[in-house]
Amino acid sequence: MPYYVYIILCEGNSFYTGYTKNLNARLKLHAKGKGARYTRMHRPQKLVHVEEYGTRPEAMRREKRIKKLNHAQKMRLTRSSRTLKTRKKLASSPYNRAGNG
Repeated sequence: MPYYVYIILCEGNSFYTGYTKNLNARLKLHAKGKGARYTRMHRPQKLVHVEEYGTRPEAMRREKRIKKLNHAQKMRLTRSSRTLKTRKKLASSPYNRAGNG
């Protein structure tokens, strides 16, 4: 089963980065305020980036690298060609449905 590294745009134009096995379930937890302390304090607005990895260690390494990026670098990443390849996945996100961002 694949692992996903994802970036959520939160209130205040900040980013939250995480990894998970089940992206939809994790996004629902964030939306309910139960996904992470950060997203309880900075409400999630929109899923903006997803990457798929074959193993947990790969996903964890990538998450760590993304978290070290500054805001401008994360903005560029969310607009990258890799993000464009995941538009179908992004479109099905609970954050990207009508009325949610």
